Amino acid sequence: MSDGGRTPAHHWFDDDAGPVVRPYAMTRGRTGASADHKLDLIALVVPEPAADDPGRDQTLAPEHVEIVERCSTAPQSIAELATGLDLPVGVVRVLVGDLVDEELVRVTQPVPPAELPDAGILREVINGLRAL
Repeated sequence: MSDGGRTPAHHWFDDDAGPVVRPYAMTRGRTGASADHKLDLIALVVPEPAADDPGRDQTLAPEHVEIVERCSTAPQSIAELATGLDLPVGVVRVLVGDLVDEELVRVTQPVPPAELPDAGILREVINGLRAL
């Protein structure tokens, strides 16, 4: 189908920025990680020891490799990764879910406030230790 030599109405690239990859292309159309993973914004992503050089794995996308590399210096939350990679949170959740499935990273959930010890109990313990 010819467009008569006209420029298409939809550009898949930006002349200044270069090619643009749509977020759904990075996730292969998936909109969420597998149901096994709870990936809250404050969940911390920690690399597994086996992920010493993720760049050698030719099946990983560059975004996957960058996530593992960013987490290798210090654990990062999903929100921090999204900001650092300049990607939507949903895309980062899918990419991190892939890495969890590949056992290259693990995700640790923060302790919910309801499960934290009561400050009154902690004060009593401190007072009891001082009394010894």
